[in-house]
Amino acid sequence: RFSYTYDAPVRDLDHRLVVVPPRRHGDQRRRRHSISVSAADARTTHRRDAAGNTVTRSRVPLVRDRVEFVVDAVVERVGPGTDVLVPATALIDSRLLRPTRLTAADAAIRRLAATMADQDRLATADRFCTYVHEAIRYAYGATSVATTAAEALAGGQGVCQDAAHVMIALCRAIGLPARYVSGHLLGEGGTHAWVEVIVADDNDARAVALDPCNGCRVGANYLTVATGRDYTDVAPTSGTYLGTARGNLTATKQVDIALP
Repeated sequence: RFSYTYDAPVRDLDHRLVVVPPRRHGDQRRRRHSISVSAADARTTHRRDAAGNTVTRSRVPLVRDRVEFVVDAVVERVGPGTDVLVPATALIDSRLLRPTRLTAADAAIRRLAATMADQDRLATADRFCTYVHEAIRYAYGATSVATTAAEALAGGQGVCQDAAHVMIALCRAIGLPARYVSGHLLGEGGTHAWVEVIVADDNDARAVALDPCNGCRVGANYLTVATGRDYTDVAPTSGTYLGTARGNLTATKQVDIALP
């Protein structure tokens, strides 16, 4: 539930949500979902982006003081595995190999990556995950959505998205394809971010999920919502409006587990 309040009317609100879990991702299956907007005159559209994520856009001509977006979804887990089979072409996907502004490697990151890497790509990714967990102290408010991987590593603190960006920068520095994952870790209050690395698997490839913020492999207590090159691609909520009003966001979530 995303609630925005404004201290004066705003016009031409154009809001973007990336909040719907994929229809299928590894052992996840989305059974149903809905998105509601409190504004009666909202024009809402849905599309899939280049990575297959569901992107919802809501346009509201006038918001006098408040607008709310509510997402409801039911996701089923059908097995114990967390790896995702992907086409072999993912191993050479330029979107997962090319640095972005947030994941560009500086000299320090390139040196670290070269020092820790070996021929075993998955073992290398595990080392990167462990290193980032130890190098980035969790500190809410120490960074922003504009903080780069190099800045976060130099500062030695940040949140889950910073840890993910640093690990992605290390991976891409050695030519290991990696993608940013936005989702939920059960028991946490907000959204969470982690990393999927793409490794060869016989004639195909698989995406292996690791959480550098917590220094571990991802398990069944993680719920994937979207994947992208970095946070910018899959920010859960973002948008623009016309006016001088100041806005305030309140986000809440409730996750329940239903056993069969």
